[in-house]
Amino acid sequence: MALREVRIMIKNPIYGFCMVIFPLLAMIFFTSLMDDGLPQNMPVGVVDLDNTTTTRALIRRLDGFQSSKVVAHYPSVADARHAVQENEIYAFLYIPKGTTDDLLASRQPKISYYYNLASIMSGSLLMKDLKTISNLGSAAVGQATMRAKGYTQDQIMAFLQPITIDLHQIGNPWTNYNAYLSTVFVPGVMMLFIFLITAYSLGMELKFDTGKKWLAMADNRMVIALIGKFGMQTVIWLALIFAYEVYMFRILGFPNQGGVGMLVLIALLEVFAAQGFGIFAFGLMPSLRMSMSICSLWAVLSFSMAGSAFPVMGMDGALQSLSWLFPLRHYYKLFSVCVFNGFPLLEAWFHFVALVAFMLMPWFVIGKIKNAMLTYVYIP
Repeated sequence: MALREVRIMIKNPIYGFCMVIFPLLAMIFFTSLMDDGLPQNMPVGVVDLDNTTTTRALIRRLDGFQSSKVVAHYPSVADARHAVQENEIYAFLYIPKGTTDDLLASRQPKISYYYNLASIMSGSLLMKDLKTISNLGSAAVGQATMRAKGYTQDQIMAFLQPITIDLHQIGNPWTNYNAYLSTVFVPGVMMLFIFLITAYSLGMELKFDTGKKWLAMADNRMVIALIGKFGMQTVIWLALIFAYEVYMFRILGFPNQGGVGMLVLIALLEVFAAQGFGIFAFGLMPSLRMSMSICSLWAVLSFSMAGSAFPVMGMDGALQSLSWLFPLRHYYKLFSVCVFNGFPLLEAWFHFVALVAFMLMPWFVIGKIKNAMLTYVYIP
């Protein structure tokens, strides 16, 4: 049966593209997209209606930040807003006329900043830079005023910044977004292809009316038939994932606090859980088109429901409950707890059990799949 599946995979180019070429392209694409670790020099605009030495100094400081790069000056807020809508800039700083005079007179002028949060990463990073610049404006004037009154530097800093944050990021001290996102997006893409190929493999047996022959080779034992069909696919998927893990942690140097054993366990759970869901989707809808549609929908939603791009705790209650039905969500939590932070498996036992449950889901539909192979007539 395994040799039969190998011949099918060699004969059908879809297997080669979806099991080797496209996953490799996804690995290269995501890791090279964020190879600098943190987004740098994101375009920012400025509306400076005051145009004084003080405001120009603030703009130079904004341009000096790692994430921000001032690329344009606009005559009005309407022009800057239009540039944001045209995706020419991600954010802009608005300094109204008379800002410097109000600062010197301690009248608390208002400096506004606008950012586009349609892209969460760029919006959040630029918001931090713009907020820092806004605070620096009043601090600079206050520092000059207190220095003129004879205060020492320690007294000035105690007044301007009474609490100093000493930040030490344990898991990812470089704030490398590649390590944050590529470790989730690429496994998510892998799960997408595993879902589709699993349902496709079963659907093709139904489409070409070869299901009876396939079951006959296993003496009509459905478990043996499934092992024979997906055994070689499992080997290929695991080889790809292990290669990607070596690339991530050995070549790219991503942080790994869990050890090799944990990486192997998570890879096994990822493949078996995804295959289990794909088999369950086909058993739920024994149709090539419908089962692949279910798998496509579930895989695409997984990227939003995993919690890597937007935290699950910030979602509505119904969406928080729904997130438990996605294998990628449990993979992400297991990876972040046990590999990224180095906690023992006991700290993420529920997510481990959930992935095992996805592996066992085919047991609920195994009889229906067998009945479909023996009695169903394929309808295009």
